[in-house]
Amino acid sequence: MEILHHHRHNLFWYLLLVVAYFFSFTESISRRDFPAGFIFGGASSAYQYEGAAFQHGKGPSIWDTFTVEHPEKIADHTTGDIADEFYYRFKGDIALMNEIGLDFFRLSISWTRILPKGKISGGVNQKGITFYNNLINELLSQGLKPFITLFHWDVPQALEEEYGGFLSQNIVDDYHNYVDVCFKEFGDRVKYWVTINEPNIFTIGGYVTGVDAPGRCSNYIGNCTYGNSGIEPYIVGHNLLLSHAIAVKLYKEKYQASQMGEIGITIQSLWYVPKYQTVASTKAALRALDFMLGWFVDPIIFGDYPKTMRALVGTRLPVFTESQSKMLKGSLDFLGINYYTARYADDSTSSSTINISYTTDSHVNLTINLFDATAEKDGIPIGQPELLIMAHPRFKRLSTTT
Repeated sequence: MEILHHHRHNLFWYLLLVVAYFFSFTESISRRDFPAGFIFGGASSAYQYEGAAFQHGKGPSIWDTFTVEHPEKIADHTTGDIADEFYYRFKGDIALMNEIGLDFFRLSISWTRILPKGKISGGVNQKGITFYNNLINELLSQGLKPFITLFHWDVPQALEEEYGGFLSQNIVDDYHNYVDVCFKEFGDRVKYWVTINEPNIFTIGGYVTGVDAPGRCSNYIGNCTYGNSGIEPYIVGHNLLLSHAIAVKLYKEKYQASQMGEIGITIQSLWYVPKYQTVASTKAALRALDFMLGWFVDPIIFGDYPKTMRALVGTRLPVFTESQSKMLKGSLDFLGINYYTARYADDSTSSSTINISYTTDSHVNLTINLFDATAEKDGIPIGQPELLIMAHPRFKRLSTTT
């Protein structure tokens, strides 16, 4: 579920639900059950569904490399080389979205389908431009509005090799140049832009636990060859925030007046419930929220990280310059929240000055790992078992987890 809080107009909310086949399985629910102002849509990301990973000029991303070099970290050992072949089948898929009755489709643009080497100097791939132009035009012709994510975790492999991707502030300028191409080429028809999807999850998976590309972590946290789970996630998060801010600045100064669109960011957050009715548990739940949501929301709203993070992470947490803080503060027209479930939280007094990690910096004991599907206290789930609806139109089955 994604809730988009509209920053420009008070009390106006966008709700984007991944509702492929939703009404097929819940006959008693209809649009009439939702208030006016709800917008229904589907969402995906380029690497997950486009396929054509190395065709028509597209360059490799860190996910193209990761799935080949670390098949043991992929549940079924597959890659996104073919995926759902949306690159070739998008017209039929969009027709199905129309048939379902969706209003919006949130898609991501593959950075390396536009800039194969990640940089303007490496050349713009006109076949990639043509693909996204055709896709956007098809959405509009079928009555769906495009909602575009500019970065959904697929860092150009060339930039990863050159300077470490988001471990270097060099990426801020290259990201700026990439989104400039997107605004210029597609902004006449695209009115909603997401700079980055789930920067916190990209950072945790890629640089804390190592379960996602580029697969970096401390060896005492996970099965990784390189990385530092106590330092790298904060550097990466910092550069993601600067990239977000510079993209918003560019859009507002160069494009927004003529294109009349809106731009924001989407962040995933769990909700944290105190495991016990104690002051310690209550404070732990608030700290957990700071380290999950506040990590990225606070700098965008207030210009700096939460005070709890400053106190607990110390000098490992980067510092914004005065100009960076000013650029970040208020850099959004809307804030998107991807929300799935909740966790119980309790205070943790354990600490280590040797095996430091983002996972322990908050001094919180969670009842379950971030990426697991259930949360219980005394054997009782925190809520109803999750219902997972397969989001792609060609999926025919309903999957549930408990």
